[in-house]
Amino acid sequence: MAQTIGFIGLGAMGDGMSKNLLRAGFTVRGFDIERSRVERLAEAGGVATASARDAADGADLLIVLVFTAGQAETVLFGKDGALETLPQGATVVMHTTMAPDSVRAIEARLAESGHLLLDAPITGGTTGADAGTLTIIVSGPEQALEAARPAFAALGEKIAYCGAQIGAGSTVKMINQMMCGILVVATAEGISLAAKAGADPNIVYDVIKSGAARSFVWENRVPTILARDFTPRGVVEIFTKDLGIVLEAGKALDFPLPMTALAQQQFLAAAAMGYERADDGAVVKVYEQLTGVDVAAAAAAGEQ
Repeated sequence: MAQTIGFIGLGAMGDGMSKNLLRAGFTVRGFDIERSRVERLAEAGGVATASARDAADGADLLIVLVFTAGQAETVLFGKDGALETLPQGATVVMHTTMAPDSVRAIEARLAESGHLLLDAPITGGTTGADAGTLTIIVSGPEQALEAARPAFAALGEKIAYCGAQIGAGSTVKMINQMMCGILVVATAEGISLAAKAGADPNIVYDVIKSGAARSFVWENRVPTILARDFTPRGVVEIFTKDLGIVLEAGKALDFPLPMTALAQQQFLAAAAMGYERADDGAVVKVYEQLTGVDVAAAAAAGEQ
């Protein structure tokens, strides 16, 4: 018999993920503070619910994909929280990106109520969420992992198991976000310098795409920058939050993180310019504002 899955957080990532679960035959009971997202789930065949409490009612597995650790604690333990109805022994899958200490604190509270936890942040962006090709970075008890495997098969192509210790998965995700944030800023800086120096951004993009400096971020972000397409895929505010997590970890470990700090400042600048909810490639606007360059216009001129 197919599992019943409670799904809390139906935003850009959760929308595609919940629909992939429905296509795989799961019953999905969804909740989000934005009612339109819950209605979209219902239109796709899911069960619309009015609270985290209702979403968790009778669920074998509860997926939590909200923005912050504080929000995760609220939907689990707050008023009308999921723990009011989530059956004993059910597994909570924490897809929310948070500090390792935060997910360990949640585990301790869930253990008191008789529930299992998987520390399971994800990577792959909205493209991976829609296509079911995410990488799921997991730590936690093997019993909980086995309970979640059928759902994970519908959501991703790779399960990176980091061991039984809660917090290990969030640590790996933290490093992933550190690297991605730095690369997004480096990409914006590089393509902006190219335009300012008079090089054709189209040629620069093509050369680096096939050279030693190539990266997924370069290949994915530059085309959207050149097209002035800042439709949210990964958003600026995600990196202001996640790089903050990295910096706090570095502080606790007495570990210097100068590149991470500089990258976060550029994302904060983009947010201050009004691009907080835009695609993270909008950090290029910081360089354009500072230097008077228009990267997309330079690319269009190069194509003529």
